[in-house]
Amino acid sequence: MVREALNSALDEEMSADPKVFLMVKRFFNWIFMQITKGLLEKYGPDRVLDTPITEAGFTGIGVGAAYHGLRPVIEFMTFNFSMQAIDHIINSAAKSNYMSAGQMNVPIVFRGPNGAAAGVGAQHSQCFAAWYASCPGLKVLSPYSSEDARGLLKAAIRDPDPVVFLENELLYGQSFPVSAEVLDSSFCLPIGKAKIEQEGKDVTITAYSKMVGYALQAQSFKCAVLLQDLCSNIIFDTYRAAIDSSVRKTNRLVTVEEGFPQHGVGTEICTSVIKESFGYLDAPVERIAGADVPKPCAASLERLVVPQVNGTCLHLHSFFIFSC
Repeated sequence: MVREALNSALDEEMSADPKVFLMVKRFFNWIFMQITKGLLEKYGPDRVLDTPITEAGFTGIGVGAAYHGLRPVIEFMTFNFSMQAIDHIINSAAKSNYMSAGQMNVPIVFRGPNGAAAGVGAQHSQCFAAWYASCPGLKVLSPYSSEDARGLLKAAIRDPDPVVFLENELLYGQSFPVSAEVLDSSFCLPIGKAKIEQEGKDVTITAYSKMVGYALQAQSFKCAVLLQDLCSNIIFDTYRAAIDSSVRKTNRLVTVEEGFPQHGVGTEICTSVIKESFGYLDAPVERIAGADVPKPCAASLERLVVPQVNGTCLHLHSFFIFSC
């Protein structure tokens, strides 16, 4: 399961490096998410700190610890509550390396569930991928599978710069096949490399987090699709090259995300493709995204404002794709 992949990544990195420590809301994590289950008993309260519900306070402490060479992993109960600590994330962690002319690294990870869960209302359901990806100095990761979660969290903890690690709560209990290589303690995935989940020739679909699974389900009946798993929302040059290469092969592009469409990750991808590969497109780029409204709490309404898989199509209201 994804939660076990995250737990094992934390365990192995804490074992390998005594500078790594966790700051979590113990009750919430232990009872509901279980991402850090067993780590307090193994490493003790000096390395697994039970925080009060004071995001600005414990995030500031974590950033200060990173200034002094430690490697904190800060958990937000949901990323909606990271807004309470955004000054420390944006103005302190993200900018210090640049403002110190490269003399100060801030090796810190901000992690937790992000985006829509199930019936938890607008204040617990927003996707912050585009928000944080737009800030220079932050590396933003949003994994899908157990392999992604394990490999990218290990990479995030080892990275010398601040990383925002956006998990999807609905994926925690989902199981994925993993190889012996993935289970090896040395396994780690590179940050910023596009991942092709499935080769195809008809259309390129870009997606990240839970939407990768939706895209795979939607296309499996009708079209062969080359899918880019956007594990990192920072559009590195390697990402641009991978997406452009795919679009020049398929001549079509669909971007899929659960966040708001305005100023979203898909918007950045569209801009890049239109600039670099416009002449290769046989059709306009399609963007599938959440609706521009706060998430309703009622399940019947919630389904109407986030992308859903319906038969052979991935759709939002009346927007349909894959007319192959």
